[in-house]
Amino acid sequence: MTKRTRQIIGILAAVVAYYIVHEGAHMLVALCQGVFRQIIFMGLGVQIDVSADQMSDTHMGLFCVAGAVATFLVGWLLVLLRKKICALQSKLLKSVLWYVSLALLMLDPLYLSVLCGLFGGGDMNGIQLLVPELAARITFGAVGIVHLFVIWKYLLPSYKESFQNNCD
Repeated sequence: MTKRTRQIIGILAAVVAYYIVHEGAHMLVALCQGVFRQIIFMGLGVQIDVSADQMSDTHMGLFCVAGAVATFLVGWLLVLLRKKICALQSKLLKSVLWYVSLALLMLDPLYLSVLCGLFGGGDMNGIQLLVPELAARITFGAVGIVHLFVIWKYLLPSYKESFQNNCD
């Protein structure tokens, strides 16, 4: 399998994994709160529909922040498991987990610090029910910077060495 094929599969898998983790967390919170209505498939995206009129501001805020918290936790789990992942023989699996790690660590901080102001609030609409929007955006921006550092300092060197030492 070529490097380009592994990259494409890795990116597609990262998108799917991101939606499963992020929207799955929203769904779990909605189910626990008893407000889940349906899953809406919209073009390339997925959204969890809830009975918002049955939710307090705090419940809505927790529902909205759950996706970002879940992506951070699973992303950090992948960071902690990087040595075991990099010891795998399959370049395809390592490529998939590399791109999944990047997506889980960076998409929510990027969206919730910068892009939410350009493309609609999304989860920020609920998060700002818990904390002021500026504070949330600064916090997510700081988390994104920390994640970039972790990617640069820990993930990239581990995966780079692993691919150089592995002949599939």
